[in-house]
Amino acid sequence: MQSKVSRDQPITNARLTFNQFWENVRAIAGPYWYPTEPGSRAFSEVIRTWSMLVLLVLLIIALVGVTAFNTFISNYLVNVIIEEKDATKFIQTLSIYGVSLICVTFLVGFSKFLRKRIALDWYEWLNNRILSKYLSNRAYYRINFKSDLDNPDQRLSQEIEPITSNALSFSATLLEKVLEMTTFIIILWSISQLIAVVLLTYTIVGNLIAIYITQELNKINQEELELKAEYNYSLTHVRNHAESIAFFQGENQELNIIQRRFSNLLKNAERKINWERGKEIFNRGYQALIQIFPFLVLGPLYINDEIDFGQVGQASIAAGLFANAMAELINEFGTSGRFSSYAERLAEFSNALEAVTKQPENVSTIRILEENHLAFENVTLQTPNYEQVIVEDLSLSVQPGEGLLIVGPSGRGKSSLLRAIAGLWNAGTGRLVRPPLEEVLFLPQRPYIILGTLREQLLYPSTSRQMTDAELKEVLQQVNLQNLLSRVDGFDTEVPWENILSIGEQQRLAFARLLVTHPSFTILDEATSALDLQNEGRLYQQLQDTKTTFISVGHRESLFDYHQWVLELAQDSSWQLVTVQDYRNQKIITHNSTENTRITIDRLPNNESQDQSEILTQKAKSVGLSHKEMTELTFYSIKTIRSKASKGESITDRDGLTRHYDKDLKVWK
Repeated sequence: MQSKVSRDQPITNARLTFNQFWENVRAIAGPYWYPTEPGSRAFSEVIRTWSMLVLLVLLIIALVGVTAFNTFISNYLVNVIIEEKDATKFIQTLSIYGVSLICVTFLVGFSKFLRKRIALDWYEWLNNRILSKYLSNRAYYRINFKSDLDNPDQRLSQEIEPITSNALSFSATLLEKVLEMTTFIIILWSISQLIAVVLLTYTIVGNLIAIYITQELNKINQEELELKAEYNYSLTHVRNHAESIAFFQGENQELNIIQRRFSNLLKNAERKINWERGKEIFNRGYQALIQIFPFLVLGPLYINDEIDFGQVGQASIAAGLFANAMAELINEFGTSGRFSSYAERLAEFSNALEAVTKQPENVSTIRILEENHLAFENVTLQTPNYEQVIVEDLSLSVQPGEGLLIVGPSGRGKSSLLRAIAGLWNAGTGRLVRPPLEEVLFLPQRPYIILGTLREQLLYPSTSRQMTDAELKEVLQQVNLQNLLSRVDGFDTEVPWENILSIGEQQRLAFARLLVTHPSFTILDEATSALDLQNEGRLYQQLQDTKTTFISVGHRESLFDYHQWVLELAQDSSWQLVTVQDYRNQKIITHNSTENTRITIDRLPNNESQDQSEILTQKAKSVGLSHKEMTELTFYSIKTIRSKASKGESITDRDGLTRHYDKDLKVWK
């Protein structure tokens, strides 16, 4: 029983592989050739495509027919020359033969042109379809969290066109060569049944060998695609991080990484060369035997006057064309292996784009409501994989024209809150009220610099906005970039801006976009971290003058001067919302408390009888306690303590003492 399972296993694997391949092809080709989704393709475009395909099939049939006709003309021409020796018939037959050869020439040219035209149209549609998926619903962002998918940029730029060209080439060649082989077998059957039978047997054996060689080449081609993608990415990585590498003097390490990936690519290429060598030897030997065989059979028949010389020539031509058709078909099967690899990777990419944009089932998400203000209502934000809570039960509202500063330890999720506002992260519970994203401008710490002119940089993301050069110069003056125009030829100059602008200049350029677009709401994620205090103050003052509502993430104390509220995130997912003045008072009290505590401990180094509870009680009498410290004196959770604090309710600790919340100092006493 065990041996039966092992014998059936290769058949089952082959069937599964073919089924998967067919599913990939249907996913790629189906929407183009058989559109079922409403509005996916115009009916007129579908009719045009099918019309070109039908015309291509007719051209191929005509090409095979004229080629077969030429073998009979060649046979007749030889007989006219050798046996009849009729000059008139020779001229007539030669004229017909010449016209038919001209027809073959035009049929080959037009069929290949039409094949490439169809492939180009398909490539245009498929590229636009995948690109639309990539840039819709922020799939280009979400796909980065799918670690098992490599190099989406290469899949878009290098692996779509070969699918359409290879598919059309393989399909057209398959039809043409099968028709040719069938036609030439019939011609050979009419001359010698023995030759036809032997060629059919020979074809079956040859195909089995070719399939084995092709399968191995398919595996090598698949590895080649992946290794090339890794090698290209390593080179792109160096270009994108050239300055950092230069600072670290990491050229040798980068060279080792690149050479290691290139070495893997070379090893794969060597394997491919070895297999292709065997394939070429097989193809040449296969064709040579087919070309020799008709002479071995027909030579004696002609010597014994059983057939004429023209039939020998015709059989030889038919066998040669049969061999060429078989060789091209085998080559196309080899190419189809590459097509299979491309189709698999593109189908995987397309499915991944659809998967990342679908809302997961049976998970909680933050509900988003679009209104003309910004508020968090009992929002608990988690990481996209739901493994970590970033902030718990957050409730606050930012009034129009106000500024909110988000602070907290590094890695506590300050930027994650901004991602939630933008809708990038929505794992969690609660409700988020925000304006439409068209009214919000995001300024990250490292500004996004587009590939375009200076005018497009300033107008981004609304590059269709119309502004005069004088207006744009005024904007540059406001952000202290008035000297930028002296370094380029004008606003319509396109240069590698990331290379010629420092990070500080890029941050000022991002602020210039703010002054151009005049958004109602602005989100700044350490957007002035590379600026000196003077430039920072100048930009924030202009931000306040625009009367926009803004939220900032930052660590500098100088930012307190431009905001009214501070949201502090703690390590335990708790938070507090206070005015800037109260937050400063808290910092002063905390600093003084730390100094006093240090002095007290120095005076009582061996006092082990004073436990943690007594220390907290003494601290409560003097400077107050945080919510977290109160949990150590009570039986309540930090969430309950925060809730009671927000309502101004009193709470009883473990010693029976009643404590209340002092709203002025925002501490428990």
